[in-house]
Amino acid sequence: MADKNDQWEDNIGGFSIVAGKKVAFYVDKECIICSVCSDSAPNNFRMSEEEDHDICYKQPENEQELEECYDAMENCPVEAIGDDAV
Repeated sequence: MADKNDQWEDNIGGFSIVAGKKVAFYVDKECIICSVCSDSAPNNFRMSEEEDHDICYKQPENEQELEECYDAMENCPVEAIGDDAV
């Protein structure tokens, strides 16, 4: 399970509200750069500028992006993606 206290500093931060749900995605330091997140949700995840981890560079803005972000989170092999906007 992703740890919000161990997330990469270059994640976008903040939160968004989509379909009445508050979400705040991030990638923590367990990331192994497998590209599952950027393949599943390319509008929200990408490789960092340092090219040594992936990041959430934009919070989802609509239901399709939200679904893609959850797909990325569910399929991350090391559970490095979190959503802690509760």
